[in-house]
Amino acid sequence: MPNTLPRRTLLSAGLATAATPLAAPALAEAAPELTWRLGSGFPKSLDTLFGASESFTRIVSEATDGRFKIQPAAAGEIMPNDGLLDAVGSGKVEIAHASSTLGIAQDPVFALASVTPFGLNARGQSAWWLQGGASDLFTEIFARHGLVAVPGGNTGAQMGGWFRKEIKTTADLQGLKFRITGLGGQVLAKLGVSPQGMAGPDLYGALEAKTLDAAEWISPHDDEKLGLQKVAPVYHFPGFWEGGVMMLFWFNAEKWKALPKNYRAILQAAAAQVGAEVQAKYDAHNPQALRRLVAGGAQLRPFPQDVMEAALKAANDLYGELSAKSADFKRVYEAMKTFRNEEYLWFQVAEYTYDNFMIRARARG
Repeated sequence: MPNTLPRRTLLSAGLATAATPLAAPALAEAAPELTWRLGSGFPKSLDTLFGASESFTRIVSEATDGRFKIQPAAAGEIMPNDGLLDAVGSGKVEIAHASSTLGIAQDPVFALASVTPFGLNARGQSAWWLQGGASDLFTEIFARHGLVAVPGGNTGAQMGGWFRKEIKTTADLQGLKFRITGLGGQVLAKLGVSPQGMAGPDLYGALEAKTLDAAEWISPHDDEKLGLQKVAPVYHFPGFWEGGVMMLFWFNAEKWKALPKNYRAILQAAAAQVGAEVQAKYDAHNPQALRRLVAGGAQLRPFPQDVMEAALKAANDLYGELSAKSADFKRVYEAMKTFRNEEYLWFQVAEYTYDNFMIRARARG
């Protein structure tokens, strides 16, 4: 029987057939098999924050049909946290998941990427990063350290910590041995506090032995695991030094650039999904954890207004000092402050009035 198919159809079929063998090598080149390591800045006991690394690695593996494997390790398993970002920048490990505050010993400007006392809240930090120009500012700065950073979750506003005695005035801060790190510790040091660095598992014993007077950790979901209300029952709030802590996925810059574009897109998409999950988990789990803590003896107390005002002044003084020493810090801090003030202009119009009404309405059932 003669072939009656139109010539155009035969030509199209021929081209499709001819193209098939070419597709496989192209796909293989775009999807190499890789095995990387991820160092988390968090212990496994922090199920939401360490769990973010586990979720991230699972999503990347599933999205690449197992061709891109990333092995997560908890804090301290690869190296101490104070060397984690250096390790990523030098290529000793490919990825980290941690707050940028791990880098403030290298450069205080790092802190601004995650959280600063009296800085942005969680939504503001995200908006500044994704739409407000922060990404461009930090891309330039982190590149000098061999790093690429992608947002990867936020704890929201944290609590002010556990105190053996209530803070009623700024005078009560004098000589207070307080477990707190980062710029928050530097701010409180200006008010007479003695900042102490200490890991979470050590806090209970130190408070019980009275070698610590107070300790801040994270928020009710994570604090509940430590049982600190038994030895330091006053639970102050808010943690004005951590109004919304953005975690970041850190990548070695050279290895990031060498990845195929589709792998970079997968990593960014996985970070975005994990980031949304982290904040959702804290928002969902903190309320009931707070109820249980109060039932177990925690005494909720707001920081007095004079303490808040004194701390704000101390923070502004510190930022002035850091800005005088570093053009980078001055440039980024001024950009953050401008964005923060605009965000609160908007929040006070709709968000704050709505939230304030609903908080009062909640009491009526």
